[in-house]
Amino acid sequence: MEDRRLLKQWYVLHTRSRHESVVSEGLSKKSLEVFLPKIKVRSTRRDRKAMIHIPLFPGYVFLKTDLHPHTHLEIVKTAGVVRLIGTQQGPVPVAEDTIASLKIMVNSEMPIATGHQLQPGDRVVVVNGPLAGVIGTFVRYRNQSRVVVNIEALGQFAGVEVQDQDIEVLPPILA
Repeated sequence: MEDRRLLKQWYVLHTRSRHESVVSEGLSKKSLEVFLPKIKVRSTRRDRKAMIHIPLFPGYVFLKTDLHPHTHLEIVKTAGVVRLIGTQQGPVPVAEDTIASLKIMVNSEMPIATGHQLQPGDRVVVVNGPLAGVIGTFVRYRNQSRVVVNIEALGQFAGVEVQDQDIEVLPPILA
């Protein structure tokens, strides 16, 4: 019986913030099959009206590989890679159908709505704008694209309103 971990399957790699393309290129140079789904959106910078390509899932890249120890080591040594997504038993494969569906969606040029639903109490970090680097606690959605984040200082809270695209959820180990 062949070990299932040595079959080539799709896995999800967690990357450093804004390192998806670096990871994708680095793994491609190692002759590994990588899929970084990107969508076209209007730039949020006020001085530009250009359409730009951004990752569909910020912080994540898909990779088709076996989990041979040598290959696994080469993957995690790639600049920008944080870890393979999985459980305590190891990385969890993604269904081939899911990857095929994502490829069809991305290639269709149709508008794709994305996002994640933040939960009150989630620890977040502001990654863009004048408050970049501020760590706080998500409170609530203000409207379609604004969120309220509380920042604790001196035992008191100060609330600030920011664009939802300007914050990222902190992984539990950093929260």
